[in-house]
Amino acid sequence: MEQHPSGLSVPELEALVNLSRGRIQKTMDLLSLESPAPIVKHGSKWQLIAARLGQGFWERAKRLTALRRAEQQQMQDYVSLESGHMAFLIRALDGEPGLVQAPRLPPLPTTASAGLVREAVAFLRRTSLRFEPRKKWPAGGLPQFLVRGDIDSNRRAQEGRSLCAWGDAGWGDLVRQGKYQDRHFSDDLVTACVGLLQTWHPQPAPAWVTCIPSLRHPDLVPDLARRLAKALGLPFHAVLEKTAERPAQKTMANSAQQALNLDGSLAIRETLPGGPVLLVDDMVDSRWTVTVAAWLLRRHGSGPVWPLALALTGHDE
Repeated sequence: MEQHPSGLSVPELEALVNLSRGRIQKTMDLLSLESPAPIVKHGSKWQLIAARLGQGFWERAKRLTALRRAEQQQMQDYVSLESGHMAFLIRALDGEPGLVQAPRLPPLPTTASAGLVREAVAFLRRTSLRFEPRKKWPAGGLPQFLVRGDIDSNRRAQEGRSLCAWGDAGWGDLVRQGKYQDRHFSDDLVTACVGLLQTWHPQPAPAWVTCIPSLRHPDLVPDLARRLAKALGLPFHAVLEKTAERPAQKTMANSAQQALNLDGSLAIRETLPGGPVLLVDDMVDSRWTVTVAAWLLRRHGSGPVWPLALALTGHDE
């Protein structure tokens, strides 16, 4: 902010610091409550003024942090309890457990039948998750791709589908095992993706398949996409290439940082076959990867781009 005397909005700050929008907004709100406040707001922009933070601000911050750590430890202690949950809560709220009569209830079961577990897993594996295409580039745009503002409707991805949420009790464990242990996604996941597409039935239907490339795991997703294309009876074309290694999207704390992390890192390496395309990836973190990939594919002549992922990670902002 010292380098921007005219002030910065929260979206502009997102492009400059790798912190979530929520943390940035809370920081600005907290600083504005100081007396005297070191920042003021004019319109949508925050500006620094001559006032400086006193030592009392940092002491309060330390006390609050210590309090939140203690509360977090209480929650962890509560989760690890095998009994005495109500007494623990009463003590945490400064009450006397001996004054409260516990209701007479039968203990909850700690196991379930194998048949019930199979039914539950089958139910969870019937689900799929939608994710919307991004419709606008981040504040300031992507300088290397020379884009900013709204994404043209004929350059956007279509609505995508994910087989599961990362770590869920349906397909989540199998996705994690394939990515980090086996380094190979199982045929069961390919079959599940075929079933998802049959239920989804995107129109116009994909005429070919491609995938998001990776320099860290160059064979993992292409192998999945090739097997899926074969199962669907569609040709596979690896038309996208990664031109620069960047940090993982999950390490980027806000949407602007996630988008800038991809700027200039993807390219088209061969002539496209044309027609609607199924764009395959293993994880969807921020939606910016499929957004940039779809923009490149449409720009180079593909038809509608239908994103398909194995898992949504929950890092989207």
